[in-house]
Amino acid sequence: MRRSEPAPALGVGVVVLDEGRILLIKRGREPRKGLWAVPGGKVEYGETMREAARREVAEETGIEVEVGDVVWVGEVIEDGFHLVIIDFEARMTGGELKPADDADDARWVPLEEASEYPLTPTMYDLVDTLRA
Repeated sequence: MRRSEPAPALGVGVVVLDEGRILLIKRGREPRKGLWAVPGGKVEYGETMREAARREVAEETGIEVEVGDVVWVGEVIEDGFHLVIIDFEARMTGGELKPADDADDARWVPLEEASEYPLTPTMYDLVDTLRA
């Protein structure tokens, strides 16, 4: 079936936790350039959400992950843009942390300090959910 009206885009985020720290990237491109978030991006046609999650983490941080369960769902609707976001938990399985692709920086941040960073708007709710 072909849609004539615009449809929301689907994006994934990946929550990688290690010893009380969360993996964050500093966005190097718009939207939200310069703000911090978990690695993630849009799901490509024909790709499962978990495949997209693995790909985005590898592209943005150089690490490999095993993707687990959904930990948070949200959306962004503004200025003609509608993105549904599904965040998965993941465990690092290999690679070496280095920012790449559209990430200007990548680092492990203590979860209790994550809200002190200039985060993308949806990240504050995610961090609160993870702390609960």
